[in-house]
Amino acid sequence: MVEPVGTTLSTPRANGTPHVTSENVLTVRDFSVVYDVDPPVEAVADMSLDLLRGEILGLAGESGCGKTTLAYGIQRLLKPPAVITSGTVVFHDESGTDVDLLALDEASLQRFRWDKASMVFQGAMNALNPVLSIGTQLGDVFETHRPRMSRAERVHECAQLLDIVGVGRDRLRSYPHELSGGMRQRVMIAMALALRPQLMVMDEPTTALDVLVQREILLQISELREEFGFSVIFITHDLPLLLEISDRIAVMKEGRIVELDTASAIYHHASHEYTRKLLGSFPSLTGDRGGFLRTGEGAA
Repeated sequence: MVEPVGTTLSTPRANGTPHVTSENVLTVRDFSVVYDVDPPVEAVADMSLDLLRGEILGLAGESGCGKTTLAYGIQRLLKPPAVITSGTVVFHDESGTDVDLLALDEASLQRFRWDKASMVFQGAMNALNPVLSIGTQLGDVFETHRPRMSRAERVHECAQLLDIVGVGRDRLRSYPHELSGGMRQRVMIAMALALRPQLMVMDEPTTALDVLVQREILLQISELREEFGFSVIFITHDLPLLLEISDRIAVMKEGRIVELDTASAIYHHASHEYTRKLLGSFPSLTGDRGGFLRTGEGAA
């Protein structure tokens, strides 16, 4: 086994968070996505996955392994040439209703997104409209999904959201260019949190942020999960980051999950060779660089 090396690998977070239950919020079975090009590319192959209510599930793997395709696929956000070829994706609402996401029509999907499940997209801090104020963009979520809310109620909710994510309600009238990268990312998290969803998918939410801001964002995600009890699928190629924030980690390689276990078990007793190579690819700050994962040694 390739041992984790150096101080760049953080000790896994404590598992058994009180909000995590044995009840599924999402069940994915035999899910496959093919990019219909010449020749066809199978990006996700017979994927099966359970997400527990209140859990942070890390999804790790190299660029191109299918992480983002999976995230977009389970929320029906894929565009051609991507095609879902098989499988089921069932959302278990806290009301007791099971929702087959692959069977929903477009109108039902519109109602489902943001309300039951939200997403923080890759490069999200650059996704804000540059010509609209922060308050207007946050308010659009309520105007669309809570049309009976008054303008005063929307402003109040938006102000509370900015307070919750640590931006401050005085930024409601600010424009994106007036905010730092970290603040824009917090606004995107506030937007995803607006309707108190039960599931939040985060695709590389700390990309392009410096390490101090990254740590602040990660701590905030953990604190918000503790407070509101939503589940998180956290996608990144950064395995040490997932060790710190996740309850369980799924390691993907070439469109398949090759290992799924608790963060502690992945850190101390990784069973798959690819996982061990990922762990060993992060250099020590004080010693030898260790083993790096090279193209051809499991790269997707």
